Amino acid sequence: MTFRHSIIAIVLTSLVGCAANDSANFATQASDNRTQTIEKLIKTVNESTGSHAGVQHTTNANVLLTDLVCVPALNTYLEAALNHSPSLQQSIIALKIAYAQQGVTSASRLPSVSAGFDAQNAEDSDESYSADVTVSWELDIWQKLADSSAAATKDIAATQASLDAAKNLLAANIMRGWLEISVNQQLLDIEQRRLAILAQNETLVLERYQAGLGSLEELDNAKTSTASTRATVVQYQESVAQSKRSLMLLTGQWQPESEMPALDVVSEFPHVINPLDAVPVQNMAGRPDLQQAFFNIEAEALRTDAAYKAMLPSFSLSASLTDIAQTPSEALLTNPLWSVLGQMSAPLFQGGELKSQAEIAQLTTEQSFWAYQETLLTAVNEVENTIGQESALTLQQSHLDDAFLSAQRSIVSYQQKYRQGLVDILDLLTVQQQAFDVEAQLTNTTYQRLLNRIELGLALGLGVSA
Repeated sequence: MTFRHSIIAIVLTSLVGCAANDSANFATQASDNRTQTIEKLIKTVNESTGSHAGVQHTTNANVLLTDLVCVPALNTYLEAALNHSPSLQQSIIALKIAYAQQGVTSASRLPSVSAGFDAQNAEDSDESYSADVTVSWELDIWQKLADSSAAATKDIAATQASLDAAKNLLAANIMRGWLEISVNQQLLDIEQRRLAILAQNETLVLERYQAGLGSLEELDNAKTSTASTRATVVQYQESVAQSKRSLMLLTGQWQPESEMPALDVVSEFPHVINPLDAVPVQNMAGRPDLQQAFFNIEAEALRTDAAYKAMLPSFSLSASLTDIAQTPSEALLTNPLWSVLGQMSAPLFQGGELKSQAEIAQLTTEQSFWAYQETLLTAVNEVENTIGQESALTLQQSHLDDAFLSAQRSIVSYQQKYRQGLVDILDLLTVQQQAFDVEAQLTNTTYQRLLNRIELGLALGLGVSA
């Protein structure tokens, strides 16, 4: 019988060893895939952009996401958001829960102590009192409990990475909100200038019509353009107000603006640096979502090891002090009897439950590996897209700059021709509308380019200060 049990123990130990190797392979393979993927990404970026600063190693490795937008007044809103945001507070509570769960798991590795006191009174017998103190401890020979505790520690690391991701996203949203207010304010200014020009044209057409030099159709067209632009101005005024309310909402507070610093967003975009000019693409490995996915693999691998080790024999020790007396005071371990018990137990048959649990744990680890692969591919795609967008938007902005200069020259030319009677008011209105449309398009393109730089910072894994 002893030989038979020894054979069973050896077989189970081999199974545990195989499971441990497979689980470790998932983590190693994930790390290798990340390294290879990032190397391919660097090569691709080098081929598409040439000797770009973004793929060079730099000494400035401490660039933060919040460093991208150089607006000192924005720091107040960032600080308020990090302190009061409800969504971020939920992530912080989740981290505290993970620490508490790790404490529960680690407690199983320590001895447990219990005490009891019992009183008995039966007919035709004297009263009796008993007290006992028992200490029990499971010997973690196979490191099953240690694996469970280590898995809980990995859960803490994964939850911390999730919190970091929430902080990064919140900071990015604050900066996006600031840029949104700026672009809406600039678009409002454009429409107000458009309205001023159209109002002047309407007055001029009215004077010409009253003097018998113009037609009723010209006057109606001028009034139509003016009224339409007034409606657009109202729309942008509300857009600016909504953008300010949205930014205030991100701070996790609802209060009159007088209690917070005024949102003095100037009618021009702040300087937003290109993350590729400050940090290498290799920093993508510091993305919180990648870290969280990798910690999940390690946690599930440790749980897999623990699940296979649950099929091995367990060893426990217990020691107790017991005292029985006729009075309560005498029963308080004044003359106790002690006993020590060593116990070994092994699961022989549970209907395949333990084996199924181990298989589930193994498959869960593999599932975490593929989840990591999906996160890695998404990260690479985000970096490629944002780098490509930076180049495309730069070219668009350059072409729109040229178009805007040409449109301004065309306005001057058509105004002179209109005064000379060489063109009608419709031609002048068309050229003016085209110029304002190009200016609005240029403003939106610049806005999209600055937003893309924030997206690129997130894609590269830039974070916020602790």
